[in-house]
Amino acid sequence: MDSDDEQLLRGRIYGADHDHPGPKPGRRYAELVGGPLDGLLLDITGWRREEIDDGVSLLTELGQFGPGGRALYDPRPGDPARWDWGGDSP
Repeated sequence: MDSDDEQLLRGRIYGADHDHPGPKPGRRYAELVGGPLDGLLLDITGWRREEIDDGVSLLTELGQFGPGGRALYDPRPGDPARWDWGGDSP
C-alpha cells in the first residue's frame, strides 16, 4: 500500500459507510496498529470484556491472502485503546 492509500485510511472506521467514515460521538473505538488495517478505528461500543480480550479476525483484501483473507488484531496489554496486528490468515 502506498502512502496516499495509508493516509486515506487513517481515522476511518473499519467497515463504515464511505459517506460517513469518521468517528461518531458517544462510541468507543480501538485503533488498529500495524498490518494491512493500520490506522483504522474499530468500533467496540457495547463489546463485553471477554470479546475484547479475545481480539478479532477482520476481513480485508489488503492482507497477505488478498480478497477473503483476514487480519488478526489483539488488544495491547496496558493500552486497550490500541490493538496490535498479529498476522494474516486465509
